[in-house]
Amino acid sequence: MSQVQKQSRLSEFITNPKRAMWKLSIPMMLGMMVQAIYMLVDTAFIGKWVGGTALAGLGYVFPIMFIIFGLTFGLGSGVTTVIAQYIGRNEKRKADNAAEHSVLLGIILSIVVLVLGYSQGDHFISIQGAKPEVIGDALNYFHIMIGGSCFMIFSIFFRSILSGEGEAMFPMKVMAIGTILNVILDPPFIHFWGLSGAAIATVISQAVVALIFFYMMFFKQHTYIRFSVRDFSFDTSIIKFIFKLGIPASLSMVIMSLGVSVFNRILNSTDAVAAYQTAGRIEHLFFLPLISIATSLVTLVGMFYGAKRMDLVRNIISYGMSRSLMVSVSVSVIFFFCAGYFMPLFTNDTEIVRISVSYFKVLVFAYPFITVGLSSGRIMQGLGVAYPMLVVTSLRVVLISAPLAWYFTRVLDKPVHFVWIAILISSMIASTTSFVWMLTILRRKSRLNPT
Repeated sequence: MSQVQKQSRLSEFITNPKRAMWKLSIPMMLGMMVQAIYMLVDTAFIGKWVGGTALAGLGYVFPIMFIIFGLTFGLGSGVTTVIAQYIGRNEKRKADNAAEHSVLLGIILSIVVLVLGYSQGDHFISIQGAKPEVIGDALNYFHIMIGGSCFMIFSIFFRSILSGEGEAMFPMKVMAIGTILNVILDPPFIHFWGLSGAAIATVISQAVVALIFFYMMFFKQHTYIRFSVRDFSFDTSIIKFIFKLGIPASLSMVIMSLGVSVFNRILNSTDAVAAYQTAGRIEHLFFLPLISIATSLVTLVGMFYGAKRMDLVRNIISYGMSRSLMVSVSVSVIFFFCAGYFMPLFTNDTEIVRISVSYFKVLVFAYPFITVGLSSGRIMQGLGVAYPMLVVTSLRVVLISAPLAWYFTRVLDKPVHFVWIAILISSMIASTTSFVWMLTILRRKSRLNPT
């Protein structure tokens, strides 16, 4: 595809915004779905072959890895918005420069993660209340994952750059290659090295993905965005723009990660933690269409806002939200009636199955609210206002769900499913707040940029 054809995506998206949303979200969803299916296969292998203790070890590592993922994805979403807005304004060189700055951020973040991961990893796991029999496996898995974290970080930044220019098919193919490789490597590696083998397989596949992105974007110049080391000039205004949009999103995901760690502590049971983390992985698969639509809204809202087409911004918001709600209601029905049938596929432990099913029976009622909150946060980010996402996440996790879960289980001595009720209540309040905030910002932007 020529550079001229790549540049025409803005005109194409403006001509047919609804088609553009699906053109962006479907490849993204398929790529993420392949990855999520791998996560489920990985969980099933570990649960069946290694055992519930290994699942719990995975659960204690997950919040830490999610912090790293959250920091990277948050900054990456800032990169996506910045590039989308520059393309919407037809400022090609600034879009290229923003992409080059994201690579610099990737290098810095990789170094920080390596240093903190190896120096503080045991502390991060032990403060979650992990039992002594779980800590050893968890640390082995964690140290391997940290060693390869740079590949994950760069892959996320490369995908964010491509998302900003409206390219969805190429990253989907690359992610599929990495995931298929991971699935192939998992059985022999887990068989011989247990939980550590799963980590080694994951790092190898992430390395392959990062190298493919690097080769195609830097050497083959496969994308509309171009990288030029000779022409690179450090620009504090671009860094500030990325940070303004990315830091609130990063901190939001860090808070969610810390929230998961707090819930691990509140649950205070190897079976409950294993159930909580396993259910979350399964749940993630069915949230992928919602995440994909919300992510595509960042690109489209950013481009349309940059092009000063608020009429298209309003139209795509209405269309994207209504379709997301249809999906979330369908997912809620599936989980409510079918959780008891598919949970035994991931573990033979009847107690873990029972706790997981109780999780789904409560949380399905939160899914429509979560959908609205997720979409509203991404829409505000596309409009160039990211801090509400941080405020709403803090409200949900810090002020409501964690304190309420602790009160139910430690003060009132209620059973574990009251932790799920705390999450439900916080999701309802936070998502309603996010939606109202989004409408307020949209009205203000519409007054300033009438079309």
